[in-house]
Amino acid sequence: MSTSGILSAMRCAGRQQITVSTLRTAPAVGSHVFRIEEFTRLREKTANGVAVLSSPFRVGGHDWRIRCFRNGRIKDSVGHISLHLQHDSHAKAGDVTATYKMSILDKSWEPSCTQIMENHRFETNDGYWGWRKFMKHKDLDRDKYLKDDCLSVLCDVTVDLGLRTTDEVAAVAEELNSEPAPSELHHGLHLAEAADVMIHLGDGQTIAAHRWVLEARSPVFKSDLALASTTGMNIVELHNDGMDADVCKALLRFIYTDSPPAQLEAAPPRTVERLLVAADTYELGKLKSACEEALCKKIDVSSVAAALALDERHGCPALRKACMHILSSPDNLEAVAASSDGLEQLKKLGPSVLLDLLDKNMPSPELERMLLTIIHVCVESV
Repeated sequence: MSTSGILSAMRCAGRQQITVSTLRTAPAVGSHVFRIEEFTRLREKTANGVAVLSSPFRVGGHDWRIRCFRNGRIKDSVGHISLHLQHDSHAKAGDVTATYKMSILDKSWEPSCTQIMENHRFETNDGYWGWRKFMKHKDLDRDKYLKDDCLSVLCDVTVDLGLRTTDEVAAVAEELNSEPAPSELHHGLHLAEAADVMIHLGDGQTIAAHRWVLEARSPVFKSDLALASTTGMNIVELHNDGMDADVCKALLRFIYTDSPPAQLEAAPPRTVERLLVAADTYELGKLKSACEEALCKKIDVSSVAAALALDERHGCPALRKACMHILSSPDNLEAVAASSDGLEQLKKLGPSVLLDLLDKNMPSPELERMLLTIIHVCVESV
């Protein structure tokens, strides 16, 4: 049974504050892309045995570099690219076992010509290890691999951290914003690596996240990350001026845990609306449905116009149905039509919906004339 299943069962038994610790293997996984510009021109001027190094990147508490010999590492590999993984922090981190694979990226950024090294032990006198004849120069098709004469090498590293006990904490939060922030959930979710995405928000705040989590959960995040800029520290920078920190934290909390925020129904309607918009933007259907369900329980005469507007922009069928239920009362319909916002939203419902409301209601003669006028205008504009 999963941790979430255990917690659900225990809560049903009346236990609200629960901690779980799990003993498991704890591999750390990370990736790095090393781009070498003017590859062909520089290769022709590079002697055999001369290497270039990527910037260091950190996986599993160890620093690594990609080492590329553009004209082979030793004499027998002239005419080849030699690629190696270099353990760059042995003096401070000690021996380590890692599984790694290297690939040449094609022009679609898809891995090609992949080589894998299983469970290699990096020890004191073993600074780097890899493939002397990774790929022949003549096989390095310029049209397929060298976009603008730039070679891109992808390295995926998995570090064996051995058996570890992790604490997974779950508590019933009293308020929407009192739940742990995503950064506080990293340990329980076994995210061993530091965050590699910084999300800059419209309220001036910045929130950290993990690229692989965002890409796995949201196709929109995946697309945005592919186009985003990267800092010299390999941190991807995303900007969303239309989102504030509270909504972003709730959105990431769902992405990391697959659970809508606790006490969502008790949150202010405006907060839930903003979260629904974010969920729709990033194509998180489960979260959007949870927000929609919560809003359905909050609708009254004063908010039905805003709810109809939300449905119009983001397609919320359950919310629309709840609005129609509110408007099926003659008193409610008249109250909504009496406000300028409400009247504008009624105009956007369309002739068939307005006729249905007329059939279900017994509005005053004045309101009936108003609705018939709106219907006439809608029909004429089609």
